[in-house]
Amino acid sequence: MKLSPYLYISPFFILFIVIGLFPIAYTAVISFMDWDLVRNTGTFIGFDQYVYVLGQPKFWIALRNTFSIFLLSSVPQLLLAIFIAAMLDQNIRAKTFWRMGVLLPYVMAPVAVALIFSNMFGDKYGLVNTLLGNVGIPPVPWHSDAFASHIAIATMVNFRWTGYNTLILLAAMQAIPRDYYEAAAIDGAGKFRQFTAITVPSLRPTLIFVIITSTIGGLQIFDEPRMYDQYGTGGADSQWLTITLYLYDIGWGQWNFGRAAALAWILFLIILAIGVINLLVTQRVVRDEGRRDAGTRREQRRAAASARRSLAARTEATAEPEPGPAPTDTTIDTPEVPR
Repeated sequence: MKLSPYLYISPFFILFIVIGLFPIAYTAVISFMDWDLVRNTGTFIGFDQYVYVLGQPKFWIALRNTFSIFLLSSVPQLLLAIFIAAMLDQNIRAKTFWRMGVLLPYVMAPVAVALIFSNMFGDKYGLVNTLLGNVGIPPVPWHSDAFASHIAIATMVNFRWTGYNTLILLAAMQAIPRDYYEAAAIDGAGKFRQFTAITVPSLRPTLIFVIITSTIGGLQIFDEPRMYDQYGTGGADSQWLTITLYLYDIGWGQWNFGRAAALAWILFLIILAIGVINLLVTQRVVRDEGRRDAGTRREQRRAAASARRSLAARTEATAEPEPGPAPTDTTIDTPEVPR
């Protein structure tokens, strides 16, 4: 057995074990202990840290806020990314410029994006409330109201990640054969019908990937709520406190790393459960689609065979008999005998 292929890929697995698996395992060990950071030792206390975290009302508030911000950001982000990708997939002028332009928010520093939007959504002198006041709408309490703060933070997330998902979906759209659209146009299908019948079904694997990655990233949101105000604590009444922000407060605010490790593992298990559900749904969709495609192919083969048989039968019925060879004179000329 040759070892060279394994040696070539070994650096990746070594880094994955050191940077990925080891911290997860080490955090799991700490989560079962009352950890002393100064002495770097701990006392085993079993599941007490998990019981304490799950018994805190602040945990459930943070969990609710996390899912609320996740839904307010992921759903509009996905719809907007599909729409922008469909527009960029058309034959427009300067399409390379526009395709690179949608990626600019993604390459911006998250702290810069959070600071810009936190000032835009200021309660007194924010740009949004100023514009609302100009049209006679009362100012919105973007920081004191929980739902309003979730909308503001979700807007930051959408601004930063929509362009990234747009390019992924655009690449998938460009991989769809153009013959499908030409055939649909010949059959009389309009642009909207082509989009719903050809584009969206062809994007299903890519959409599943985008949904899974958006779910993992959305449940780990930290920068936007951390920089939403000058305190970074999630609001006076935990209006926009998320799981990761609560974890940061327990670890670096209360210096309780055992409890923070337990919360980190709870978040990990939540993300893992959602990932497994997404995987099962994906396998079900792919399996059903495969069966449907197999049935469609069988029907197409049967229809093609039936059409060939019908054509052959019509050809035999209408064909004229081929003319045979001309008859030959088999008589033998005998010379006349003189008498």
